[in-house]
Amino acid sequence: MKRRDFIKTVGATGAVGTMALATPALSQGIKEINMVTAWPENFPGLGTAAARLGERITRMSGGALKVNVHGRGKFVSSPDLLKAVSDGKADMYHGIDYYWQQHSRAFNFFASVPFGLTASEQQAWINFGGGQKLWDELGRSFGVKPFMVGNTGMQMGGWFNKQVDTLADMQGLKIRLPGFGGLVLEKIGATRVSLPINKIFPAMRSGELDAAEWFGPWLDMNFGLHKIARFYYYPGFHEPGTTLSSAINLKLWESLSNEHQEIIKTAASAETGEVLSEFNAKNIESLDTLRRKHNLNLRRFSDELMNAIGSASGEVVQEVASADELTGRVFKSFLDFRTKSITWSKVSDQAYWNSRLLPFSYAR
Repeated sequence: MKRRDFIKTVGATGAVGTMALATPALSQGIKEINMVTAWPENFPGLGTAAARLGERITRMSGGALKVNVHGRGKFVSSPDLLKAVSDGKADMYHGIDYYWQQHSRAFNFFASVPFGLTASEQQAWINFGGGQKLWDELGRSFGVKPFMVGNTGMQMGGWFNKQVDTLADMQGLKIRLPGFGGLVLEKIGATRVSLPINKIFPAMRSGELDAAEWFGPWLDMNFGLHKIARFYYYPGFHEPGTTLSSAINLKLWESLSNEHQEIIKTAASAETGEVLSEFNAKNIESLDTLRRKHNLNLRRFSDELMNAIGSASGEVVQEVASADELTGRVFKSFLDFRTKSITWSKVSDQAYWNSRLLPFSYAR
């Protein structure tokens, strides 16, 4: 290949020196896009969602954009997928943006924060409340273009080996709860333990852990957490609606045609709705199975605990907001939308849910 032709090819794909590793190969008009994921291949709800997104983009483009989806550790060894995509070692990632909080604490607001927005509120903020513009600004500073590609919906509070009804019960409680949720419980006296998911079982059995959180009934039951803990607490104050995210290398994104950009946007939007629907349906089925077949001891966190956790949550989020100017603007936008959302939900969803629980007779 002539040098000038080589330079043209590298310019079209966006990253000198990494083209052979990751940037899309141009072959007969096909762009190959390597998507790296935070999930093991075919992991229920998460790995399968990543694969579905890749297939959707490929089909919608008629094969002109060929997305190759790689499970955790299969294409890049580092778990820092944001950096891998930013550096051009991969073209696209699929994960949850709070995984990149070491780069900017602002990423948390585009995933989930304690006592933050529900799934539908989060989508409304990002799509119509100014969130996407701020997210794009944040992503641009790291060389990526971000998208929503799903939401797990409301999560659960976790699995506990003992009852926790009062603040006194939380003192010294050893819990695996990553991210902001762990910081919140630490503020009210618990002890945060950092462990990979595969270490939870032996740690719960040995007493190294008193409690652990994962996602919700569907994935918790798949993982077998009901076999090692007695009490299942709700609600999941720490993640009331966790956004799954994808981002594409910014140079690659800007090199795509308007048509191909629109295909990726549309595929991401379709996947966002499908993931939330799947999690809701599977959580409904799985909670029913846990209650009918596994003698589930389902318990609600007390108002005493929720008040303390809520106040601590506000302190943690406020502390994060002071990290830098952009994080402060993200926080302000998020907080303003949260305030308005609460006003609306009181007379809409919350009012309806409360009414539906009244003891009236309904069709059988």
